[in-house]
Amino acid sequence: MPVAAPLLETRLNGRAPHRQGKVRDIYDLGSTLLLIATDRISAFDYVLGSGIPDKGKVLTQLSAFWFGQTRSIVPNHVLETDVSRFPPELRRHADILAGRSMLVRKTSPVPVECVARGYLSGSGWKDYLSTGTVCGIPLPAGLRESDRLQEPIFTPATKATSGHDINISESEAAALVGAPLIERLRALTMALYRFGAAHAEQCGIILADTKFEFGLTPDGTVLLIDEVMTPDSSRYWPKDQYVPGRPQSSFDKQFVRDYLEQIHWNKQPPVPSLPDEVVARTREKYREAYRRLVGSELA
Repeated sequence: MPVAAPLLETRLNGRAPHRQGKVRDIYDLGSTLLLIATDRISAFDYVLGSGIPDKGKVLTQLSAFWFGQTRSIVPNHVLETDVSRFPPELRRHADILAGRSMLVRKTSPVPVECVARGYLSGSGWKDYLSTGTVCGIPLPAGLRESDRLQEPIFTPATKATSGHDINISESEAAALVGAPLIERLRALTMALYRFGAAHAEQCGIILADTKFEFGLTPDGTVLLIDEVMTPDSSRYWPKDQYVPGRPQSSFDKQFVRDYLEQIHWNKQPPVPSLPDEVVARTREKYREAYRRLVGSELA
């Protein structure tokens, strides 16, 4: 079945974004920000030549779902997601913005990514193999890849100039932003993770780990920002296929990574494009994650 051409970049009123991430285009509107999730997809720290149709809509609408569900745990930066209520100069771009954009409050982002892990996977598994710990947290001996941890753990991270996530200890995070703030963010991260993991389990999905980002308002209020428990920021596994002791199937860009390994890409420019089959299967994984977690089809 043919899919719509993916939105890889935006220009509003002839202007390019003020800032551009691997997926999001950000417009500074003065007192607020406009976040647009494109259909760009990255792997091994490069944005690929092909996008995944609907990916940006999944990221935006799933984040909006979680922002609404977790408002009682922590306030967030969302002001509006309904394009019909955007300022008039933005409503004329409804064909671009609908379903993939949100107006948000400006904050001062905390320069620490707050990661919660309930299972041993990814960089945590590599850390455990070499040190028996994850971000300085000792774990029992003899754990297997993808094993469930006795209790979820808080493993902060920061960004190097290359864009990689760099795992750090909680004490290192406290040195960056202060111990009182890290203690607050740790408590919020674990509360959010437990809430999300419990909901996902009811939907037949394991939330193995996820990362949150927070911002501060001028009066020091902590807000949840960016994206929340999406397939781009989380490791989601189908519960009925879970078998510890090996890597798991996931609801993210697994098909993309597998294809790039299959063609032996050297992970250097020029970046490859993706075959239609890989695009279609990845698109359906993102849409399936949304469908299961929200309980309805993507709008």
